[in-house]
Amino acid sequence: MTRPDRRMALTLFILEFGYHTDAWRLPGSRAEEVGHLSLTRDMVQAAERAKIDAVFFADSLDVDSVRNGGNRATGLNEPVSSMGAMIPVTQEIGLMGTISTTFTEPYNVARQLAGLDTLSDGRIGWNIVTSIMGNHNFGMSKMPSPDVRYRRAAEFVEVVKKLWESWDGDAVIADREAGWWVDADKIRDIDHVGEFFNVQGALNMASPPQMHPALVQAGQSETGVSFGSSVADVVYTAQPELSRAIAFREDFHRRAAKLGRDPRLIKILPGIMPIIGETEAEARDLAQQLADLINPAQGRWQVERVLDVDTSDLDLDDMIPPERLVDHPDRHERWRSLHRPMAERMTIRELMVELSRAAGHQWVVGTAPQVADRMIDWFESGACDGFNLNPPDVPVGMHRMLDLLVPELQERGYAQHEYRGDTLRERMGLEVLRTPKTTTVL
Repeated sequence: MTRPDRRMALTLFILEFGYHTDAWRLPGSRAEEVGHLSLTRDMVQAAERAKIDAVFFADSLDVDSVRNGGNRATGLNEPVSSMGAMIPVTQEIGLMGTISTTFTEPYNVARQLAGLDTLSDGRIGWNIVTSIMGNHNFGMSKMPSPDVRYRRAAEFVEVVKKLWESWDGDAVIADREAGWWVDADKIRDIDHVGEFFNVQGALNMASPPQMHPALVQAGQSETGVSFGSSVADVVYTAQPELSRAIAFREDFHRRAAKLGRDPRLIKILPGIMPIIGETEAEARDLAQQLADLINPAQGRWQVERVLDVDTSDLDLDDMIPPERLVDHPDRHERWRSLHRPMAERMTIRELMVELSRAAGHQWVVGTAPQVADRMIDWFESGACDGFNLNPPDVPVGMHRMLDLLVPELQERGYAQHEYRGDTLRERMGLEVLRTPKTTTVL
């Protein structure tokens, strides 16, 4: 068998309920442990045993999904504290976490991520988001417009990168004889004055091992893709169709190249939720079992939230009237490109199942070889550089994915058997920046 000349980048989405809505209702789930160290540790360590490049902690700053039974309540694993807790119980796997640029300040974020990157010896990634809700928890009467949020995000990242670079790599000298731990001439204020931030700097800790922890981004609007192509090393994207995924990656590469970036060093990772069985029939049975667990009230709420419509007067087997699917400037791009087209061809019941399985991402049901075939087809077609793996349920569905699917990809040469390199950037094949020198002990 001919071996591929490049491998997939693979990350695992840490959703402890499971990605499929109401998967936590399965017998044997660990729903009582959601948010606790025991379950988070076991999931991350299982991913590391499978040689997954990194795990990903998403975030939410709003409680409505929890109140309404939404199992994608990502805020139950606060990313910064979760990444910190995982550092001492892992050795090589990358740890990626979400921090919003709308509700935080650059100096604090620069310190948090520099500290985590140092403590982990260079294994940290930052998923940069502008948020679409949560303003009421931060003293804002409404969310800033998308344009304002992205302008703030661009400046935010600029400031954070300046702060990470404010110490030279050899600034720490630990000169015992002279009595200086640091060479002060190698620490510079950034003196940033901009539209949103005035930051003197410098950072009050050494540059992180990667200089810049890996930068992750997931915006799919025109503004989001423009921003992502300028800063992102890893791009998460919802792409359920092969042709659209190919077009998205090609467009992203063109934009990055125009900005002087090497597209080969940027990893485009669409999400995928594989429901895997030992046989195809078993996989279909598992998929049906998960679909049957969907709470109709929660499923309807999810449809209404995603599409921003009222369906209280409709039966589950009705379609949403087209006149209710009204576009306006504040619509999220995913609403236009993914969710509205789904609503135009599906009943509410069908939408409940579709959104419960993927929320716009690709899902696939089959044996490990069948799922691997699909992933390899996308990879070889130029649709992606790998995938963000969404476990349908935890722990069984996750382990089928890690213990059956990933070995299948490894056997075919598309997934790594061992970690290579010293930092997350090196291991994922991202741009490697200046690495601070090891402190010289005098």
